[in-house]
Amino acid sequence: MFKEIDITHLNENVVDLFKNRWALVTAGDKDALNTMTVSWGAVGELWGKDMATLYIRPQRYTEEFLNKNDYLTVSFYPEDMKKQIHGVCGSKSGRDVDKVKECNLTPVFDEKAPYFNEAQIVLVCKKAAKSRFNPDEFLDGEIDEKWYPQNDYHFIYYAEIEKVLVKDDWLY
Repeated sequence: MFKEIDITHLNENVVDLFKNRWALVTAGDKDALNTMTVSWGAVGELWGKDMATLYIRPQRYTEEFLNKNDYLTVSFYPEDMKKQIHGVCGSKSGRDVDKVKECNLTPVFDEKAPYFNEAQIVLVCKKAAKSRFNPDEFLDGEIDEKWYPQNDYHFIYYAEIEKVLVKDDWLY
């Protein structure tokens, strides 16, 4: 079971969660959903609201679901599930495989966007804005060469965190 908490009561190191544990970004509904691994993300305050910022390459299948839906979830999993989940969701496309089935994830549809029962922490978010990296604005000249040899500049999603869910047995 999940319980809702105030985001200020989440004592997890969000940098560690994104950088080392990684997350799933999920969008869609009961008829169709897709999920993908993200390790580039942030949580903080923007425009007077609790916000998550996510970086999604344009060719990712999940980006199509993000465009079609107003809500998304960002979910974090136990460390021992990282290889199982992110080995699939970070390297395979939902166009080609059923990632949910391949990872043995259980979709939950009781919020405005789907998430998975195996998660420990879920951020239920409403999209607030979308932009894209512009290489003309990179101040560090190595960024473009190192991260964008294919010129596939990330979309930046700014999403208001409306709800934080944690597993009942999760220490927070």
